[in-house]
Amino acid sequence: MTALPPLQPLHPGDTVAIVAPSGPFPRDRYERGRAVLEARGLRVREFLPTRARRYLAGSDEERLAGLHAAFADPEVRAVFAARGGYGAMRLLPGLDLALLASSGKALVGFSDVTALHLALQRAGARSVHGPVVTRLGEEPPEALDRLFELLAGRTPAPLPGKTLVPGSATGRLLGGNLSVLTRLVGTRWLPSLEGAILLLEDVGERPYRLDRMWTHLQLAGLLEPIAGIVLGDFTGCDDPAAGVEAQEVMAELVASLGKPALAGFPIGHGGVHLAVPLGARVRIDDGVLSFAEGIA
Repeated sequence: MTALPPLQPLHPGDTVAIVAPSGPFPRDRYERGRAVLEARGLRVREFLPTRARRYLAGSDEERLAGLHAAFADPEVRAVFAARGGYGAMRLLPGLDLALLASSGKALVGFSDVTALHLALQRAGARSVHGPVVTRLGEEPPEALDRLFELLAGRTPAPLPGKTLVPGSATGRLLGGNLSVLTRLVGTRWLPSLEGAILLLEDVGERPYRLDRMWTHLQLAGLLEPIAGIVLGDFTGCDDPAAGVEAQEVMAELVASLGKPALAGFPIGHGGVHLAVPLGARVRIDDGVLSFAEGIA
């Protein structure tokens, strides 16, 4: 695999792009998020579709063209997804992955953006699992500070978690949204998970569906080679009527694998989203997720 350039650090005065590879977004939340970027001293350039189409921010052609244009723009230093939702995986067949991976620009987003993150990690690149633009205006200061320190090239501070399975493990941090990850099983865009620390989070999926997706990964032989697991938020996934909690189900499933595992991280669709560098080397040890490197 050809060595890729490091991601460019982001500083006040730099230009960032906003793209919409997935679903349509509420304009008020978008504008609040854009204001956060501008308040950090960043110049904002939009590469957005002209009109939403049902559950997509625009046609596949428009969304893909915007993504490519943002990564090809020599003045852009980082690319933020406007929102998740659905639609990013529809872009994969036409995606110029070499352009994205060799651009030196960090892609920032989560949820449906996991499809693009996984493709980048398949190419050996790094990216940022962090708030989309429509979330930026709702994040507390500590989450925003962590995001922009990461984008500035600093190695992130360690994150304490809850130990599910004791032990130590080191590997590249891969993954993101569980639902999206399972949809890429059997495709050429899923990276090898061998030796990885697998990050998983989700939203709105009942416990039995989480079980089904986990079992799918297990039956496909994708969990045996991983080094460890990190669980983020599983927001709105409990089944109160049945008295079943999503985190409890995930904890049992993860524990049955026997790999070093941590849970309880504010990563995902909860009220706070702490950014982490995907594709970077991390370590699980003594209840803590630590980072050997950032985006560079």
